[in-house]
Amino acid sequence: MLSKKTLALCFWVSTVLASLLSPTALGSDLWLLFQNDLDFSSSSAPHTHIDAVSACSKLNEGLAATNGSFFHRDITQLLTYLSLEAGASNSQKYWLSGSNSLRGQLCPAVSTSGLSTAACNETLPVLCANSAPQKISGQTDLSPTWQVQVDSGKLSIIGTRDHLSFRFLGIPYANKPERWTYSSVYSGPPNISALTFGSPCAQLGGTGQEDCLFLNIFTPFLPEKASSSTKLKPVMFWIHGGAFTGGEGSDALEDGGNLASRGDVVVVTINYRLGALGFLALDDGVTNGNYGIADQIIALKWVQQHIRSFGGDPARITIFGQSAGAGAVRALLGSPPAFGLFTGAIAQSNLGGFAYGSTYSEYFTIQQEVDVAAGKFVTEVGCGNSTASEVLACLKQVPAQTLQNAVDAPRYIVVDGTFIKRDRLSVDGNGPIASNAHVIFGWMAGDGVDLATYPESTTTQAASIESLPVAANITSAILESGLFPRPSTGNATLDTFNVTARVATDGEFLCIDQATAHSASQHQVFKSIWTYQFERSYMGYEPIPGICDPPPTPTHPFGNPSLPYFQCHSGELYFTFGTLGQSELPFRDANDLPFEQVTVDAWTAFARTYDPNPSAAFLAARGYTGTAALLREWGTWENVQSGNPVRILSVPSRGSGWLERAQCDLLGFPLDFYEH
Repeated sequence: MLSKKTLALCFWVSTVLASLLSPTALGSDLWLLFQNDLDFSSSSAPHTHIDAVSACSKLNEGLAATNGSFFHRDITQLLTYLSLEAGASNSQKYWLSGSNSLRGQLCPAVSTSGLSTAACNETLPVLCANSAPQKISGQTDLSPTWQVQVDSGKLSIIGTRDHLSFRFLGIPYANKPERWTYSSVYSGPPNISALTFGSPCAQLGGTGQEDCLFLNIFTPFLPEKASSSTKLKPVMFWIHGGAFTGGEGSDALEDGGNLASRGDVVVVTINYRLGALGFLALDDGVTNGNYGIADQIIALKWVQQHIRSFGGDPARITIFGQSAGAGAVRALLGSPPAFGLFTGAIAQSNLGGFAYGSTYSEYFTIQQEVDVAAGKFVTEVGCGNSTASEVLACLKQVPAQTLQNAVDAPRYIVVDGTFIKRDRLSVDGNGPIASNAHVIFGWMAGDGVDLATYPESTTTQAASIESLPVAANITSAILESGLFPRPSTGNATLDTFNVTARVATDGEFLCIDQATAHSASQHQVFKSIWTYQFERSYMGYEPIPGICDPPPTPTHPFGNPSLPYFQCHSGELYFTFGTLGQSELPFRDANDLPFEQVTVDAWTAFARTYDPNPSAAFLAARGYTGTAALLREWGTWENVQSGNPVRILSVPSRGSGWLERAQCDLLGFPLDFYEH
């Protein structure tokens, strides 16, 4: 039930005062409400009216004003959502700014019915303004005006807020581990400044530090008491990609503010150890690998301990990640130490199948990892020809960037017997698996484009396919089958590339993820399972410049997504995080924004209910009429057990049967791949 002391911060401009505050000190929950359309170009002591003015001033704000287009456009929707989410009556009134009447006996208030008044000594919830500026991620306004403090256990953490969310950046979740030891939950100094991002982890290319185990929290809600019965928000726990050799939880593209504000969820993003520092395994009986995966589990344990203080529900945590991050999600689904730490999982573009993709879904033994990479790596960094103990001692003295930049620096998940017990995820029901989880697996329609080398004009189709690499006999079968027809665009080199890119997409993404979902469904190893294919993208990972952009036309100078183009790896991230309208990049057509809204609403719906179809009640209460109309037109996203197991995410979206069945059979990754 909504407490009469609840303070809701809404996006109105008001006078700024000064102080630093915590929800506990204020004696109130704090709920930051913003009617976010993703387009930035366009409770113990009740409050009387005078108390409300004082309470808002402690937030360096005034009461919300009754003027301005925002008030008239969005206030009813915000209050309607308060009624739905917090259980308040639609007739509930909230204090506002304005002039008193009847000799100061009546003060301005508002309900879902519009402006009204109430006796000034009545106790009502309060609507404060939110004049905190919106900043692009990484450019946080560090003024004490916007700072807020959260106490959790022994920790006291100072963060800040902007238009969209309360932001706590660079929180250490683990004690800095010694090299090639497993991390532990943070137990350092209790007073933490969380105003700026922590360092990324040391990675390929020369950036980052070893002291890097930080997480970031973006939340719309701070409860007065972590143990209160106030309705907590679902948590979305992001694991970044980057081939297990690069990336960071502070990437602006993956900023959590828009997910938090539009979806009313708590978003956590993390760093974890990468490359040789995160994944080295040796046959010495001590260095067993998977340190980066173990870091992710420690971060989940920190979240389990503390997220209630940031408004998050530890019983509703959805892990989600893309590329290597999706590979990490897959690994955590099969990692016993992670069981019970999350209840939802979204794997965006998990790799598998042949060539480069294989090691993300089929795990080496430690000895295999040594044979493939670690043995060469030890020699490359000058620590070869020594005893096992001498090798490890030597490696601990090598500069981090020498380790990370070595040609054969290990980046592989391995079967270590603790974190990973089997060489693949047990979707056949014959091994450990997170059986309490609801799961989404999905991929980009052109995920393999970036794994295919753009050919020379003289490159034959066979040579282009074999560059993936695949065996010569498979190449012959591909060419003879007619299942990968060569288009005729008039550009022979592009036509060659089209075929190779399609083979790479099927063989390293689509087939293995479909087989995973199919087998998981057949053996009912998860609570529910869903799949998708993304057929609309924005940029993406482009090792070949310009290859992922739709062609510009006179009517679409930034590219026309209705024309053929490659929907490349990582091309969904602007849409799933809702950051396109927050960036300086343009919307290309009239569909980019509504598609982004629908996508964010699906991802956050899954976090709330484990169903990517947002409830009609939620959409109505938030005023997300655009999403509601499109979903009525496009129909329901069905789960894998339905007749349309794959959701095609495009404009329009639609359901589909399993894709590329014959092609996957030919490549050796049939739908029943995990049944053997």
